[in-house]
Amino acid sequence: MPTHTFEPTHYHHTLGSHPPVLKIAPGDTVMTTCVDAGGLDQHLQQVTPRGNPMTGPFLVEGAQVGDTLVVRLEKIRPNRTSGWSGVVLASNVVDPDDVPQLAQARGSQRWLDWEVDLQANTARLRSPAGLLEGLELALEPMLGCFGVAPSRGEAISTATSGPHGGNMDYRGFKEGVSVYFPVLIEGALFFLGDGHALQGDGEIAGTGIEISMDVSFTVDLIKGQTIQWPRGEDAEHIFTVGNARPLDQCVQHATSEMLRWLTAQYGLDIQSASQLMGQCVRYDLGNIFDPAYTMVCKMPKKVLERLPK
Repeated sequence: MPTHTFEPTHYHHTLGSHPPVLKIAPGDTVMTTCVDAGGLDQHLQQVTPRGNPMTGPFLVEGAQVGDTLVVRLEKIRPNRTSGWSGVVLASNVVDPDDVPQLAQARGSQRWLDWEVDLQANTARLRSPAGLLEGLELALEPMLGCFGVAPSRGEAISTATSGPHGGNMDYRGFKEGVSVYFPVLIEGALFFLGDGHALQGDGEIAGTGIEISMDVSFTVDLIKGQTIQWPRGEDAEHIFTVGNARPLDQCVQHATSEMLRWLTAQYGLDIQSASQLMGQCVRYDLGNIFDPAYTMVCKMPKKVLERLPK
């Protein structure tokens, strides 16, 4: 299947019905780049305003409303030796009484700088970083924001998320993972960006280690399969993603999407699927900083392999 090399010249801060930068077909692979959340490219040049700038959109030929777009994340690699991150926790993830302490701790310093060693696959905090100066952590590259154009001509900010995907900041969106999106307009229009060299669950400091990326992805279509929320799978799990606020609402979306998956694609009835989920699902926290929170519902593949045929 064809492999396309695409070098972006402009970026978008919304996911919407923007003119496509490239038309691709199911089975095609795209090799491209993403700037960081602040609009800095691999040379640390400011090439676009900050705010999760997106590369794309890529039009997938044959994608129709009601289909499912499959995106396999083939490669996600930092392409420079410097990253940055937030200084303190977000105010919405601590007790209200602790919020003043966070403001005082921020002081005049807004960002921390990280030295990224692409050979050793590590990031080290640069001076000044207080008591953690010189701390070295292993990289776990991921994409924080990606998805498809929403329906009805909407253009939704890359600061948030929804059924179309968007700023989910789930650390499980890494190399080798396949992600499924509902096709909401003709051609799907796929966007990607917001690379993180490393990020903890929830993006609770408001950032990961923000960095530009070299990215490769392959697309496919599942014709006639309609899903309501993003889905995914890695070597060990299938998973579903709910994006909403408050937190219980995104749990509901993710759980219902898993129930739909097990009944429609795995042939279970509601009672059987409910029992299986009640004993076997795991939940991962995606973004809990931005306007919509993200919850991920996971089912182990080793359990599904034991189901009666």
